[in-house]
Amino acid sequence: MAGAKQRVEQQPAWVLHTHPWRETSLIVEVFARDHGRVALVAKGARRPHSQLRGVLMAFQPLWMDWSGGGEVKTLVRAEWQGGQPLLTGRALICGYYLNELLVRLTAREDPHPRLFAAYAEAVRALGRGEPEPPILRRFELVLLQDLGYEAGLGEEADSGEPVRPDRRYLYIIERGPVRLETLEAEGADVDGAALGEQALVSGQTLLDMAADDFSRTETLAQSKLLLRMLINHTLGGQPLQSRRVLKELQEL
Repeated sequence: MAGAKQRVEQQPAWVLHTHPWRETSLIVEVFARDHGRVALVAKGARRPHSQLRGVLMAFQPLWMDWSGGGEVKTLVRAEWQGGQPLLTGRALICGYYLNELLVRLTAREDPHPRLFAAYAEAVRALGRGEPEPPILRRFELVLLQDLGYEAGLGEEADSGEPVRPDRRYLYIIERGPVRLETLEAEGADVDGAALGEQALVSGQTLLDMAADDFSRTETLAQSKLLLRMLINHTLGGQPLQSRRVLKELQEL
């Protein structure tokens, strides 16, 4: 799609990132409902009296028009949809984390309408002051699934049987949840420190995640470790700046 000329109008979108371009303009990375991540040049947006200056804000729902046929389109119009409180404090850092995941892991002009809806709900929940951990876990799970990483949560990788809540599993990347008994029978040192890219979880946690239920403390803790492992694998081990900032805030 990047080479075909387009005229897009009234597209729901969110600003993910902006950086200066030339003397008075901006390059704006947006996440649009029907077009995925798109790069737009906002001409004159840095001028003091530009109508775009106060509109191109992160974590605010926008309507956008753009045109062009290259990798970077030209922003024609941006209008605030309204109804979204400004994010502050930890909620703001969490929002930057969501944005960084989208910029790092999604391809340009690859539509993700389900992920768009999950992002919009996550930002709104952060704006309502809801607890951040369940918001992040839900978004991370949808992100991985939408990128094609079908994290098998309800089925045992070794037997194909349904996951049982009373069992313990080692979640192995590219394989899925494997019963500890199976690994022990294979001679694996499941109590050793060098388990590689794997996460130990209960069957109940896997079932809770599949049901979008993060109300249990154990589920919240184990799902964080599991999803972080999968995201780190997808990132190829590259660190996230927003994650570093969150860690520093927690240490303070």
